Amino acid sequence: MSADDFAVVAEGLSKIYRIGIKEQAHDTLARAAIDFIRSPLRNYRKYRSLYQFDDVADGKSTGTSETPADIIWALRDASFSIKHGEVVGFIGRNGAGKSTLLKILTRITPPTRGRARILGRVASLLEVGTGFHQELTGRENIFLNGTILGMSKREVDRKFDEIVDFSGVARFIDTPVKRYSSGMAVRLAFAVAAHLEPEILIVDEVLAVGDAAFQKKCISKMQDVRKQGRTVLFVSHNMPAVNMLCTRAIHLEGGRIVNDGPTHDVVSNYLSSDTGVPAAREWANPDSAPGGEVARLRSVRVVSRDGRSLAAASVRDDIGIEMAYDVIRPGSMLLPHYHIYNEEGVIVFGTLDHDPAWNRRARPEGHYVSTVWIPGNLLSAGTLFVTCSLITRNPDVSQFSENQVIAISITDIMGEETARGDWAEEMPGIVRPRLEWTTRFTENGR
Repeated sequence: MSADDFAVVAEGLSKIYRIGIKEQAHDTLARAAIDFIRSPLRNYRKYRSLYQFDDVADGKSTGTSETPADIIWALRDASFSIKHGEVVGFIGRNGAGKSTLLKILTRITPPTRGRARILGRVASLLEVGTGFHQELTGRENIFLNGTILGMSKREVDRKFDEIVDFSGVARFIDTPVKRYSSGMAVRLAFAVAAHLEPEILIVDEVLAVGDAAFQKKCISKMQDVRKQGRTVLFVSHNMPAVNMLCTRAIHLEGGRIVNDGPTHDVVSNYLSSDTGVPAAREWANPDSAPGGEVARLRSVRVVSRDGRSLAAASVRDDIGIEMAYDVIRPGSMLLPHYHIYNEEGVIVFGTLDHDPAWNRRARPEGHYVSTVWIPGNLLSAGTLFVTCSLITRNPDVSQFSENQVIAISITDIMGEETARGDWAEEMPGIVRPRLEWTTRFTENGR
């Protein structure tokens, strides 16, 4: 594969910043005087140290003893390649290095080490109103941004009405941008970036600002950009949006790339690492697996309707909780059951196995997989923890009970197909069912 097949190539990108350290206080006048005389040289060295990092070991080093105390690695030895037409999501906690990486790729800040090559015309939206001149009007800024992107006035004229209509600021298009609200500025900025037909679109947290209707328009527009075969680099904490838009995800942690692969796999690993509780557990050795004289637990996991393991799902998705176990002594009636807890330790609900095929029926020796299905639009957003248990009946004897053995992250999403609808404010409650509403109207109260 030739170099021209890639839109973005990053090789060992690192970005280092030097932070301030508390200076030593002087306890005598003589020491203070000596320090004052020496201060010009010290100030020069301090200024030089802000841009020179000769005392810092190579970015590939992991030894903390080699890194001075006043050094922060915002990005550390990041290498990856993105093909033309790929839509890649960058995920990670705040401070992981996502925005720093995008600023390097858009030439806003240079890397301390490494290099990046970008092939194609780039449009970026990294902050609210990125690239806007505050004293110019919205109309003037549209033409200014188009010119910066290398477009002719005729090209911008052709797209102008579409940009203004998408942004929803037509009434204020001849008003200076400094008088726009943050929501108005980001709507216009995204409209410009998405409609001026860049070959590479770089977007950082655009879905964090704006109302529900605008967020839906953004997602729809980015889906159109993807269908047109353009390259998109997308940073967001909105995991459903990342899953929906991106074919590939890159997870950054502490400035390093810790995972790079299919979006679903990377997002699932990222969300499960946040809780410290996995989305699936397996006991490969039956001798050491939890269990009693009748049954032993082999695995527990959360699954989708098509059988994939899940660490995250949206509020509208059906999810299954699957328990696999071996019956090692035949003849007992079994009752698998789960308890589901939220992040505060409050039990959301419990559920017992009522499968008519095995209800109150003695089970022969063998391997069993019992799954309970939780319908979409029932659970509220947040992390849920699953306690998995199984008892034998008459008398009731516990075979195993694994407390909060797995976790699933339920992520929020807006739209008519959810209980939230287009409501952008907080939705309280342990559950969030999508209920049927009706309204009866009678004219003049009759």
